[in-house]
Amino acid sequence: QVQLVESGGGLVQAGGSLRLSCAASGSFFSIPILAWYRPAPGKQRELVATITSPGSTNYADSVKGRFTISRDNAKNTVYLQMNSLKPEDTAVYSCNAAVRKAPGLGATSSYWGQGTQVTVSS
Repeated sequence: QVQLVESGGGLVQAGGSLRLSCAASGSFFSIPILAWYRPAPGKQRELVATITSPGSTNYADSVKGRFTISRDNAKNTVYLQMNSLKPEDTAVYSCNAAVRKAPGLGATSSYWGQGTQVTVSS
């Protein structure tokens, strides 16, 4: 099994910053893609940012220029640096990992963390 544990959420004033972390543990070969999601109106979840093993990143338009996703492959950890936070960024942020269980397998399995609350006050 694979476990994802998030940390770093909290309460911050508008314009402030927070850094989220998500550490993966368990039995797996690699994690090709790590991502952060949050709920969105009319959707189950909104993709906030993704990062591949080599470090390619992708962001939702709503967070471009403010959020930065990064990863430490040696620690199997992904980070989300959130700057210039706005009240509309308030949400439970969840980490997702696309995990490859063994070498040579093309398919990946999806795992979710429990979520960490981010609250931005105006």
